[in-house]
Amino acid sequence: MTVPTGQRLLPDASGAIRRRGVLAAGLAAAAIWPAGRALAQRSDNVVKIGVLDDMSGPYADQQGMGDVVAARMAIEDFGGRVGDSPIELVHGDLQNKPDVGMGIARRWYDQERVDAIFGLGSSAVAIAVQQLSREKGRISVTVGAGTTELTGKACSPLGVHWLYDNYALARATVTALTGEGKKRWFFITSDYAFGHSLEQNGAAMVRAQGGEMLGASRVPLGEADYSAHILRAAQSGAQAVGLALAGTDFINAVKQMSEFGLMRRGIQPAAMLCLITNIKAIGLPTAQGMVFTEAYYWDQNERTRAFSERFARLHGRPPTMMQASMWGAVTHYLKAVRDAGTDAAEPVMARMRATPIEDFMTTNGRIREDGRVIRDMYLMRAKRPQDSRGEWDLLEVVRTIPGDQAFRPLSEGDCPLVRRG
Repeated sequence: MTVPTGQRLLPDASGAIRRRGVLAAGLAAAAIWPAGRALAQRSDNVVKIGVLDDMSGPYADQQGMGDVVAARMAIEDFGGRVGDSPIELVHGDLQNKPDVGMGIARRWYDQERVDAIFGLGSSAVAIAVQQLSREKGRISVTVGAGTTELTGKACSPLGVHWLYDNYALARATVTALTGEGKKRWFFITSDYAFGHSLEQNGAAMVRAQGGEMLGASRVPLGEADYSAHILRAAQSGAQAVGLALAGTDFINAVKQMSEFGLMRRGIQPAAMLCLITNIKAIGLPTAQGMVFTEAYYWDQNERTRAFSERFARLHGRPPTMMQASMWGAVTHYLKAVRDAGTDAAEPVMARMRATPIEDFMTTNGRIREDGRVIRDMYLMRAKRPQDSRGEWDLLEVVRTIPGDQAFRPLSEGDCPLVRRG
């Protein structure tokens, strides 16, 4: 179902919720705000959520309206209200441009009284909106972007990095491939904050595993012709080509690597960020054997399958890890609003940090001091065509990476919020 940008998905209704600014207490005081109390008066009487993502560009397939569908499912599962106050959902297309994303976010905050923004599937936009949210006293929950700066120098007391980051993606994938003898690496990198961060983390992992970096080639977002970059990678003598790309950029690069015969020559495409929709688009004959790191796969257990079936009835296919985790992010936020008795950002964030994250895809998750959600990650492998039992039976879980091992240590992030010993 396509919903016009900015349309309310749930009707208006009168209700009661605390006015922003009534609570002046900081996070420490907010942490003891009485749970379960009735929501106090606020001017607009609404809990309003915005989903800001790529709706029309190279990442729309893995984020896009699928994220809106998942957010709507979460709101409906929550009952559509917090106390007597209705929950509203708006969405916008950030177009992978910081000025566009910031313009939408500023309008939402200043004119439409949005309480929290979710998604932010572009690293440059996510960093900018996280800072804006801090200035405006609102909450931002990054689901789709990967840059580790969100929990590094750009960390925020009102920001959460919910799903994955480039450190976690690079660590498991690089470790697996270097362990198979792929020691010489070349990177093809999307030329903006996400790609730079992913290449930086990947290269650091290669060197940490005793490998060698032979070079890198930067490409603009939305590149269609990768021939020159692939030729450079092949001529470098690399055994693995780290693809610090995503969405259709990643798909195009892998297909063209296959057309140029790199796989037949034993040169392995190393997927730094890959999703089930990417494997579907590439096809198992080309993608088979590719390893990468994910936070969710629809066929892991009964709970993941049940959510996937519900989502597919609305969206036509299983969710990506980003779309699945949007449900969990919105649900966790709404629980915090309910338990804090207000939608004021500081007490709600305190509740979010204090409450364990438990849902169909996350067990024993938690929000760390720097805003990083600690969750298990999974090393995945694309199946051989003959092993696939159906259209979306594309992956197998190779191993689980426990959350406390998957992500960058707190001490290495340079987040100003982290207390020093």
